[in-house]
Amino acid sequence: MTTSKVTSMHDAVADLVRDGDTMAIEGFTHLICFAAGHEIIRQGRRDLTLCRMTPDVIYDQMIGAGVASKLVFSWLGNPGVGSLHAIRRRLERADPEPLEIEEYSHFGMVCRYVAGASRLPFFPLRSYFESDLPKANPRIVRMESPYDGEPVYAVPPLNPDVTIVHAQRADASGNAQIWGLLGCQKEAAFAASRVIVVCEELVGEAVVRRDPNRTAIPGIVVDAVVVEPRACHPSYAQGYYDRDNTFYRDWDAVARDPSVLEAWLGEWVYGLASHAEYVEKLGAERWASLAAGEAWSDPVNYGEYA
Repeated sequence: MTTSKVTSMHDAVADLVRDGDTMAIEGFTHLICFAAGHEIIRQGRRDLTLCRMTPDVIYDQMIGAGVASKLVFSWLGNPGVGSLHAIRRRLERADPEPLEIEEYSHFGMVCRYVAGASRLPFFPLRSYFESDLPKANPRIVRMESPYDGEPVYAVPPLNPDVTIVHAQRADASGNAQIWGLLGCQKEAAFAASRVIVVCEELVGEAVVRRDPNRTAIPGIVVDAVVVEPRACHPSYAQGYYDRDNTFYRDWDAVARDPSVLEAWLGEWVYGLASHAEYVEKLGAERWASLAAGEAWSDPVNYGEYA
């Protein structure tokens, strides 16, 4: 009999995210689990090293709330809008305290996760030629190929203590299915010591087995499954709700003023007991404006098997 890993967001964070952890909340453009970030803020975690291929508003919120002392990344910004002002204050003025950073290219971050997942000591790549990143980041090391003597650059493995990913659906064992734009969720999960899968809906094992190619993360690497509909807002979940572009535009003004940011956190994070309350507070009209509509994929015939 399969053991259920289903738990609440509160309990998953309380059990699996610890002060001082290196952690990743991955998802590329969509399936970014804001609800998990908010719960980490709510529980007052401190001294985290936040890793993400493209840190955007969720890490601005978390860093603005003081949960992190270091950021490992390949690009950062409020996509389509501009800067992440809470992060900029800490980088440029150490306001209210310094923030350590470690920067790579997109491919460099992917390679770090792959090395971590493969338990390799490093991963070689060519993409740092004519780049200043090796000068800024001494962990990007030039080396000679042992086969032809050609120069390559090596990046170290990245093994988060905990990775949090969002999926459209998962079963109780943690087999997580994703469709739409993919990032490096799979690599980040396999590289981590502990994994939390958050999903829009919980489905039976039979549903997963009917479409196995959508299973991006197998339950064998998953420690907890959290069923949290609409957990990605203002990001989106393909087929469930659209991106809230208004939120991203509005965030620019919120994050520019520390007092306004603190008031926002008080109203939308600390002042709420759960993401369900966040969903309710956002309101039916706002959610209706984010309705995803329908665009069904074609079925495939996997054929009979014994």
